[in-house]
Amino acid sequence: MTTHPVEALEFDIAGEWPVRRLGFGAMRVTGQGVWGEPPDRERAKAVLRRAVELGINLIDTADSYGPEISETLIAEALHPYRAGLLIATKGGLERPGPGVWVPNGRPAYLRDALHGSLKRLKVERIDLYQFHKPDPEVPFEESVGALAELRKQGKIRHIGLSNVTVQQLTAAQQIVPIVSVQNRYNLTDRASEDVLEACERAHIGFIPWFPLAVGALAQPNALLDQVARELAATPSQVALAWLLGRSRVVLPIPGTSSIEHLEENTRAQGVKLSPEQWQRLNRA
Repeated sequence: MTTHPVEALEFDIAGEWPVRRLGFGAMRVTGQGVWGEPPDRERAKAVLRRAVELGINLIDTADSYGPEISETLIAEALHPYRAGLLIATKGGLERPGPGVWVPNGRPAYLRDALHGSLKRLKVERIDLYQFHKPDPEVPFEESVGALAELRKQGKIRHIGLSNVTVQQLTAAQQIVPIVSVQNRYNLTDRASEDVLEACERAHIGFIPWFPLAVGALAQPNALLDQVARELAATPSQVALAWLLGRSRVVLPIPGTSSIEHLEENTRAQGVKLSPEQWQRLNRA
């Protein structure tokens, strides 16, 4: 495994869209359990505006967050969108109730989902549309093919995948260019290491969701806490710094409903892990 300087804080998606590598995940601007309205809509919109003020230009959302509420709030807070701001959304999961996430990769459903996102985000084209999760009831190639057709129609600029294997990524690349993969990945869960390595080889953006699941490493006197004390940083900042140092294609998107936590997370870009600290964390 190689490491890269944290100073490389920008990634060029598809060779045409430079983004700051630390983005913002807009899942948590919704209600508890990613369901319903947030407790304070104005505060949620203030968090989104502050993210852009801090230089973040990659905001990740999905039609299933709320459902539909995260996308609506993004448009209310940020439309018309600043030049260079990449709003990435996802489709392919239904939310029939709180705590329920049901894959739906039927082409007709994905077409309807995309059109709903276009309307809520107030755009004519989604610049990065990601297939949220493969549906075991629908051939993967059919789902990706539907998005490829929507791209031909000019309704999608770039296509990404989420929750996929290396085999699925390879299959999708035979159909349409893939510019991003969003899988669960963090210090304590590296099950998608092979997918990340495939993204490195193809220069595809790898967006780790749940980037701050530091788990046991964050317990008092544990390794992450020790490194954080050494650097006068928070455990979350160290976890993000480790991700930024893992690969130049890694684009963490920590989410929060708090401006204070947003600003704290953003300062992770200034945390400099020594080679020895990075290796200690990497061996955890």
